[in-house]
Amino acid sequence: MAKTSITLHKNDLPSGLSFGPSVAVDTETLGLNVSRDRLCLVQLSAGDGSAHLVQFDGHNYDAPNLKALLTSPDVLKIFHYARFDIAVLEKYLGVVTAPIYCTKIASKLVRTYTDRHGLKDLVGELVGVELSKQQQSSDWASSDLSQQQLAYAASDVLHLHALKAKLDFMLQREGRTAFAEAAFGFLPTRARLDLAGFGDDDIFSH
Repeated sequence: MAKTSITLHKNDLPSGLSFGPSVAVDTETLGLNVSRDRLCLVQLSAGDGSAHLVQFDGHNYDAPNLKALLTSPDVLKIFHYARFDIAVLEKYLGVVTAPIYCTKIASKLVRTYTDRHGLKDLVGELVGVELSKQQQSSDWASSDLSQQQLAYAASDVLHLHALKAKLDFMLQREGRTAFAEAAFGFLPTRARLDLAGFGDDDIFSH
């Protein structure tokens, strides 16, 4: 991977910025409650060692360039735990993100030998990179994010393309690619159920 570069943008991506056919996406919020905790940051990477971070001030969520990217049918959006991120993006940006790939779901379908499906565990095992989670709990609403916060936020998207490649191979090997694709297709509905108050309910259970 090339030397990491991190570019911070305010409230939207610049016009003309392309990520190619697939983009890794993550969000930072004030907490993990979709109903309560606002969107502060969206991180994106083309998988080339560069990350673009869009910082929101809590008032302006217009972001036409970012919205166009998230909804483009020609660009695959790669997440880790997409369910949360796309719910937050729909609530604050008003868009349904698609098409989607979720490395956590893929991991649960093929890494049945473990119950550790966090990004740190996945990247460590499959990509051989040790991620720091030191800044995981920090004030993402701060107007001046620290260099440590920016580096942490970027690290959440820099390895998702490499992860996808490894997981795609495992999905194909185990004959579970179709399961993964069906689950990815259901994610926007699952996110909408979360926003509608069904977050803790398994509607498929007895």
